Amino acid sequence: MQLAAPNSPADRAWLALRLALWPDVAEAAQLSGMADALVRGHYVRLAVTPGGSAVGFVEASKRVDYVNGTNSSPVAFLEGLYVVPSYRRQGVARALVESVMTWALAAGCRELASDSLLDNTAAHAVHRALGFEETERVVYFRRALQDG
Repeated sequence: MQLAAPNSPADRAWLALRLALWPDVAEAAQLSGMADALVRGHYVRLAVTPGGSAVGFVEASKRVDYVNGTNSSPVAFLEGLYVVPSYRRQGVARALVESVMTWALAAGCRELASDSLLDNTAAHAVHRALGFEETERVVYFRRALQDG
């Protein structure tokens, strides 16, 4: 397994993996998010088989605002992590996250943070297996100030 940076915001393999992770996000919004990730200098890597198939990806950012459960700034933040189901439990996610850790340390970060939906227990288990510790559980609220 090799790790590779995507070729461009239009990288079809990266898009396909993002659509698998976030199926409720339209393709146009995914492409916009991909372009934004590259413009903002996010860390993005694809896990690629020797045959050239992309089987996983990771996206991480460097956040300087407050990140729940952390004690430092900046903090590397795992924005997305996905591995094709048939390649899970083979060290792909671990290799992707370890590459983020190397990037984060070089970028001056002392912590790597992430989040997951409260009911996504599979993601919770993956995070624990990758060495993350749960710091808190939060429910966010909003209230519109105007109609529309």
